[in-house]
Amino acid sequence: MSGASVTVAVRVRPFNTRETQQQSKCVVQMCGNTTCITNPKLPNDSTKSFTFDHSFWSHTSESDPHFASQLRVYESIGAELLLQAFHGYNVCVLAYGQTGAGKSYTMMGTAEPGQRGLIPQLCEDLFARVAKEGSSEVSFSVEVSYMEIYCERVRDLLTPRGRGGGLRVREHPLLGPYVQDLSRLAVTSLGDIAELLDSGNKARTVAATAMNASSSRSHAVLSIVLSQRRRDPLSQLCSEKVSRISLVDLAGSERADHAGTSGLRLKEGANINKSLTTLGKVISALAEAQNKRKKPDFIPYRDSVLTWLLKENLGGNSRTAMIAALSPADINYEETLSTLRYADRTRHIRCHAVVNEDPNARLIRELRREVARLRELLRAHAPPLAGPDHEPPNDPPPAEPPPPTAVNGATELLPPLSAAEAMERLQESERIMAELNETWEQKLQRTEALRMEREALLSEMGVALREDGGTMGVFTPKKTPHLVNLNEDPLMSECLLYHIKDGVTRVGRVDVDIKLSGPHIEDQHCLFRSQPGPIGEVVVTLEPCEGAEVYVNGQRVTEPLELQSGCRTPRTGRRQLRSRESPSPPPPVAPGGAGSPSGCTRSHSAER
Repeated sequence: MSGASVTVAVRVRPFNTRETQQQSKCVVQMCGNTTCITNPKLPNDSTKSFTFDHSFWSHTSESDPHFASQLRVYESIGAELLLQAFHGYNVCVLAYGQTGAGKSYTMMGTAEPGQRGLIPQLCEDLFARVAKEGSSEVSFSVEVSYMEIYCERVRDLLTPRGRGGGLRVREHPLLGPYVQDLSRLAVTSLGDIAELLDSGNKARTVAATAMNASSSRSHAVLSIVLSQRRRDPLSQLCSEKVSRISLVDLAGSERADHAGTSGLRLKEGANINKSLTTLGKVISALAEAQNKRKKPDFIPYRDSVLTWLLKENLGGNSRTAMIAALSPADINYEETLSTLRYADRTRHIRCHAVVNEDPNARLIRELRREVARLRELLRAHAPPLAGPDHEPPNDPPPAEPPPPTAVNGATELLPPLSAAEAMERLQESERIMAELNETWEQKLQRTEALRMEREALLSEMGVALREDGGTMGVFTPKKTPHLVNLNEDPLMSECLLYHIKDGVTRVGRVDVDIKLSGPHIEDQHCLFRSQPGPIGEVVVTLEPCEGAEVYVNGQRVTEPLELQSGCRTPRTGRRQLRSRESPSPPPPVAPGGAGSPSGCTRSHSAER
C-alpha cells in the first residue's frame, strides 16, 4: 500500500500595520496552485516557483474574484478531512508559518460574521452531521482534549489552573506516544465544545513581540475523538469506528532581531524554533525516505515533544494536511521563502491511513494479554534470586513463551523488563484499560465534575458566573457594577470580570472578596463601596487601604474616590501585580493596577 501524500496549502494574508507603515512591497504572486516569490534585493534574479495542492490568495479584499475567504479555506481542506473522519480515518491539520503570518486567524478566526476559522466551522459541521445521521442503529459520541506545548512542557488547557501543567509524555507499546493524565471531556453539542474552546484559548500563553502584538508562544493541539457505533438489525452485532481529529496551531517561527525579543520572550522563541527545526528534520527524513523507497535509518521524533506527539500524523496512520501561512511583504522575504521550502518538503511525505474499525475491542484484548504477561513477569521476580549455593525456585516454568505483542502495527517481542519497570507498565496498562472500559455516562459525569471544579475555582477568584450555574464564562451584567479587562486583541478583552456587590467589596490577599497575588498587593489593598444614589442609581466609591498603591486614570488615589463608568487603571500598573514575563495565564484584574493581558481595566456602573 503506497499511502496518500500530505495535502499542502499556502495562504497569503494582507499587509499588517507594521508592513504598511514601512511601505512594504508584495513579493508573492499566485496563479492557480502555483505560488511564486521574487527576491526584492535581486530583482533580476529568477523568480522561485512552488506548486501545492491549494494556493489561497487572501492578500486583497473580498471584492477580488480570486480572494480566498475563511469559508473557502474550510471547504477546500476542513470539509474533506471531516468526511474522512466519518469514514473512520485519523485526520490532522497543521498550521505553520512565521510569527504574525495568520496561522491562528486561519485556524480560529474571529467572532465576526464570515470570519470564523477552520476549527469552529469544522466543529459546527461535525455536530450537524451527528444530529442528521444519528438513529436507533447508529450512535455517535464526541470527546475533546486541548493542550499546549510551551517551552517543551505540556499543559492541559481544559483543567483548572494548577492541575494542568507539566504533564508527562509517554509511549505505550500498543498506543504509541500519548500524554499521561490529559483530560478527555465528553461533549454532546456545539455549545459544549465552543465553551471548552473559549476556555482553552483564554488559557493559552501569548505575549507581544515587535512583529505581533498577541503572538502565540506555544503550540496548541485540539484533539476530537469521534466514535461511531452501528448495530446490524439482522445479526444484532455491533461495529465501532473511532477516529481522531487533530487540529494543530503551531507557534510562529521567528528571528530574534526581527521580533525584538529578549529575556523570557527570547527563551520562548528559542524553544519554538527548536521544536520547529526538529519538525523540519522529521519532515526531511520522511520525504527523503519516500524518494529512496526505503525505510529511513533514524527519524528524530523524540528530539522534541511536538514531533513525538505528532508521530502518527506525520508518517503513520493519518490523513494529514498542512496550511502554510505567508507574509507577502518584502521585509519578510527570507522567512516567507523558508516557509515555502518547508511546505514543499512536506508534500513528499506519504501517510498510510487505515480505517480504525473496532479499535477499543482490539486494544482491550491486547491490553489484557499485556497485563497477563506483566503479572507473570512479576511473579517470576517475586522469589529470591537463586545463587550458586541455592537451589533454583520450584515454580513450574510457563507452559509457553509469552505471545508477541503488536507494537505500532508491527509484531515483535518486547524487550525484557525489570520488576520495577514491569510494575510501572502493569499500572499503566490497567489505568488505560479502565479508561477504555469507561461508559459514556461515566465520561459525562467526569466532564461535569471538571466543569463544576472550574466554576468553583473561577468563583473563588472572583470571576462572575451566571446565576443559574448553567454556563461558565464571561458575560456583561446589565444591573450590577463590575470591572473588566481591556486588551489590544479583541479576543482577549473583557475575558476577566468582577462583580462589585452591594455594600463593601474587599480586595487584597487575606480575608477578602477578590483575592489577588503579586509583589505589590497588600493583605488589605483597597475596597469598593456600592450604595444606592439619591435618584436610584448605583454609586461606587473606591477607598485605598493604608500603604497600598492604587491608580485610577493614571493618577494615584489616596482618598476615597467616586468611580464613573469607563474609569481605567494605568497600563504600567500591570507590573505592580504580576510580572509581564510570566508564562502562565494572566491573573485576575486588580482595581488599581491591572493583572489583565493588557494591564488595563475598565469600570462599569449600572442603574437600578
